Amino acid sequence: MKKKVLSMAFAAIMAASALTACGSGSSASATTAAAASETKAAETSAETSKAAETSAAGEITADVQKIIDRGVLKVGCKSDIPNFSLQNTATGEYEGFEDDLAYTIAGEIFGCSMEEAKEKKLVEFQGVTAKTRGPLLENGEIDLVIATFTITDERKETYNFSTPYYTDAVGLLVNKDSGIASIEDLDGKIIGVAQSSTTKDGFEAYIAEKGIDIKPEFQEFDGYPALAQALATKQIDCFSVDRAILSGYVNDSNMLLEDRFAEQDYGVASAKENTGLAELVEKKVTSMLDDGSMKELQDQWNLQ
Repeated sequence: MKKKVLSMAFAAIMAASALTACGSGSSASATTAAAASETKAAETSAETSKAAETSAAGEITADVQKIIDRGVLKVGCKSDIPNFSLQNTATGEYEGFEDDLAYTIAGEIFGCSMEEAKEKKLVEFQGVTAKTRGPLLENGEIDLVIATFTITDERKETYNFSTPYYTDAVGLLVNKDSGIASIEDLDGKIIGVAQSSTTKDGFEAYIAEKGIDIKPEFQEFDGYPALAQALATKQIDCFSVDRAILSGYVNDSNMLLEDRFAEQDYGVASAKENTGLAELVEKKVTSMLDDGSMKELQDQWNLQ
């Protein structure tokens, strides 16, 4: 009888131990799961913190956070300027100095390098013209315009502009067989310019300053390829825009005149209300100018 009682007591003790062991296992699993969850949350928080710092306190502003949450920076760029920004017809990709600048800024927002931003496709490009880039920025369809956008006092009233990342001057492209050798030969000629560009104003200011007595006619076109085609078919006598843009359209049948006027400062533009984004862009552009990486990027794309 005594042995039977002892056996029953031993069985009870073993059962209790088994229950305790199961309880400890469940508790350990829960603890492990909680720790993993906390680790993941910490990693996510760290990635978000790394993504962007746009104020003096290092806080992410609402306009930048919106881009982070979306997962892509939307940039308006040109699709028809060799070396600056050209859409590759075979791949659909945008390639050029300004496109790489967009990837660099995206890297600043998402906490990675330009190369990683490009690999991860963190920039969504939208082709713009001189006529469409402003409205697309104003209505919020794009976050930034990086599209040979000349900084003017009038435009600064509507948009935020960064410090100039490139300075150019307006030039004149003519056919070699046109007999036009200088700006003085453009009296009565047709000069083709891009819609909504500042070229005409710059031209007229220059000839007034220099006392050049000529009266050409100006004709607007929607895009640079159309202007280049118009020059090639002699619908116009001269194609005028910034020299860096014209350099991409020089061929054996045409030539750039030596005349240059109306220096153009290009800036990264953002909507007026997006002050946090504008501050982030300004810091990145100025740091690239200071450390020489902006010049290196220009040299990679053979910009003079």
